[in-house]
Amino acid sequence: MLAKRIIPCLDIKNGRTVKGVNFLNMRDAGDPVDLAKIYSEKGADELVFLDISATDEGRKTLSSLVLRIAEAVNIPFTVGGGIRSVANVKELLDSGADKVSVNSAAIRNPALINELSGTYGSQCIVVAIDAKLIDGIWKVFLNGGKLKTSLNLFDWALEAEQRGAGELLFTSMDHDGTKNGFANETLKKLSETVNIPIIASGGAGSYEHFTDVFIRGKADAALAASVFHFQEITIPKLKTNLKQQGIAIRI
Repeated sequence: MLAKRIIPCLDIKNGRTVKGVNFLNMRDAGDPVDLAKIYSEKGADELVFLDISATDEGRKTLSSLVLRIAEAVNIPFTVGGGIRSVANVKELLDSGADKVSVNSAAIRNPALINELSGTYGSQCIVVAIDAKLIDGIWKVFLNGGKLKTSLNLFDWALEAEQRGAGELLFTSMDHDGTKNGFANETLKKLSETVNIPIIASGGAGSYEHFTDVFIRGKADAALAASVFHFQEITIPKLKTNLKQQGIAIRI
């Protein structure tokens, strides 16, 4: 059995780490380079860096900040935000990223997934999906959760896989920042829909929530932000707890 992964997420705005609730009301959470170094030293399996305002502001990801973070960590590092082309990906990989995460640009131009995976390999391409439950249907959003699309979560996830995505990063907008637990039933259905790893995001608030997302949600990795940034949950203690629950985890 492959080990489950614990992934802190750095949501970046104006060069600082921020965190909100349901994609709104952002508050400062610290310097991203300092946080990245701490997480790398404390046993995080991977790190995700999302330049959350890049797409909305119509610009590329901050590659200079990516370079500084890459120099501070020795774990796999995924970068997303404002990626629209093979050239964007090359710049980020050259700056030290191991994988890239695409979201809005892939929705607007699904062939981008084919192009990126064909150029760099599917193992390098993460498709991020932000979705919200509306009238009983999980609808996909773009531009950092600001624009609703007509896409259904499960249909889009399957298409992303077929086009060459190596992983999916699913964030439940309804659960984001609430600390009430992950969208486990939806995650379980997603895991039954696709055959690629799923990173669960949105809702982490306790040690038990991580146990639940792996057992009930069938997730391959769990991503969280504020509980790590504000030290409500520590990665070493979390991993020890998960191992005690019989979950395969790297200590």
